[in-house]
Amino acid sequence: MKIIRILNCFMFALLVSGCRHETPPEAAGDPKVSGEKISFPPDSPQLSSVAVTAVEARASASTQLSGRLIWNDDVTVRVFTPFAGRVRKITADLGATVAKNASLAEVESPDFGQAQADARKAEGDLKLAERNLTRLQELFAHGAAAKKDLDAAEDAHAQAEAERARAVSKIAAYGANADSLDEIFSLRSPLAGTVVDKSVSPGLEIRPDQMLANMPEVTAPLFVVSDPAHLWIQIDATEVDLPRLQPGSEFTFTSRAFPEQTFTGRVEKVSEFLDPNTRTIKVRGAVDNAQRLLKAEMFVNVNLPDAGAPGISVPATAVFLKGEKHFAFVQEKPGEFTRREVSLGAEQNGRALVLNGLRAGQQVVTEGCVLLQQLLE
Repeated sequence: MKIIRILNCFMFALLVSGCRHETPPEAAGDPKVSGEKISFPPDSPQLSSVAVTAVEARASASTQLSGRLIWNDDVTVRVFTPFAGRVRKITADLGATVAKNASLAEVESPDFGQAQADARKAEGDLKLAERNLTRLQELFAHGAAAKKDLDAAEDAHAQAEAERARAVSKIAAYGANADSLDEIFSLRSPLAGTVVDKSVSPGLEIRPDQMLANMPEVTAPLFVVSDPAHLWIQIDATEVDLPRLQPGSEFTFTSRAFPEQTFTGRVEKVSEFLDPNTRTIKVRGAVDNAQRLLKAEMFVNVNLPDAGAPGISVPATAVFLKGEKHFAFVQEKPGEFTRREVSLGAEQNGRALVLNGLRAGQQVVTEGCVLLQQLLE
């Protein structure tokens, strides 16, 4: 029995020792994360996915923005018809120089004819009211008419006079008078300038409510009269460009049509909000086009000189956005990376201007930022 107990104890010890296992050591290639720092062993295969480049000092250079030339609304008018009718004749063709109130087209309009008839009728009603008032004044003076009849005649005369003034002023606003009943309305230019656009032809039926339609071919103005010597430029700027685009500041721009020539503009208005989709701000400038080289709807490149110190730059791929802040990974030594918060300036030609957070000569990660960020998280 004693021998049996010894054998049982020996077998139990063997069973317990067989159930024991040791925790495997940490894999040799796994990185270590400490706060904002990541360290890789020298033989880590993940290092092959990380590429670095040096932070470079950036000399002062210009920032290039996109711009579009448009008509200057201060010297531009888009002409629609106030009466429905049919175009009878074009009196000012595309490119013609017109004076203020000059005729652009003649329109045969029954509606205008009705306005002429109303003015003529108002003129006749006023003459009748004047004769009736004169007659009652004479009768009242001789005691042959009642005071109430004279008061009624005076009231009728005042109403007829007001109606005549309304009817005459209605057609006078369009450069016409009540002397004719020909139903021919002259479409006139409210400003002096050049006919830069025309979307009307003889025989075309037009109406005043066409500007309320949703079709561009219908809503286009019949005539556009402007002064091509004065244009506006619309610039799509970013937040960091605003200090250089204050009202009154000047800028230069170039056009693909004249690549060797530089033009000058002046900022007039800056939008009060950012476009929520493009995150850009609309800036409007004035352009002197006395030589008539530039054309409306041209796309141009606006050049802005850099503000402040030259600074440093890194490839745009070295910077990433987390929340509302920008970060970059700096290589402290081979295999060791630290995440740094940075402030950015303008981005141009695939490189980003860094205002603070980095210094020239440092090594930043350009490939593998996503991997490093995942390891930190």
